[in-house]
Amino acid sequence: MTYETAVVTGASRGFGRAIAAALVADGVRVVGIARGESDLLAVREELGERFTPLAADATDEKLAGDVLHGHRPGLLVLNAGATPHMAPVQEQTWETFSRNWHVDTRHVFAWTRAALREPLAPGSVVVSLSSGAALAGSPLSGGYASAKAAIRYLRGYAAGEAERAGLGVRFLTLLPQLTPATRLGSAGVAGYAARDGVDPDAFMRDRRPVLTPEQVAKAVTDLAADPDAAPEHVVGGAGVRPLP
Repeated sequence: MTYETAVVTGASRGFGRAIAAALVADGVRVVGIARGESDLLAVREELGERFTPLAADATDEKLAGDVLHGHRPGLLVLNAGATPHMAPVQEQTWETFSRNWHVDTRHVFAWTRAALREPLAPGSVVVSLSSGAALAGSPLSGGYASAKAAIRYLRGYAAGEAERAGLGVRFLTLLPQLTPATRLGSAGVAGYAARDGVDPDAFMRDRRPVLTPEQVAKAVTDLAADPDAAPEHVVGGAGVRPLP
């Protein structure tokens, strides 16, 4: 690893928890951010003193600036997000439809902006978690797919500004495919299986191998360490592939 400190949002469960664990195992000091203090303390108990829990709202722009200024991470992983409301569009309200814009996209905007304004040190890497839904759509999860698509655009905008300013900061985006191995993914699989009139196992039968949080964590650590890595990758149970 070329960095001593990482910041991971949404670090209390799912992909974020696995990413934090992989980084700690590599000897990195991790500042893990999530809303649930008890969940973060459980992660701290599991991972030890290299994991610093910070119970906070990751969409807070002041928090983003303060954390980056105070900890100077060499790696920033933007993983926080809300579980979407699972319903067809006619059964959504604007509040449920836009939920992921107000959490997923807003927090990536806040931290990306802070990373450019601080700025992070040359050689630093910012990894944002989008979703395979940004490519294929997600008709039962409101604005989830479009919120995740906006995260891809934010990466591109930030990479352009970093290059213009000569910052030497890399911006990467991962697009994990649907998996029942996380709380959010499990809700998605259950919703789509019910719509198709099958059980979740049957729904996933043609979508194997199933993506695991540990595979996402490995993709983050491998790509962050590779200065020649493409800026966007789809991550699935069968492996990692760059987007053209």
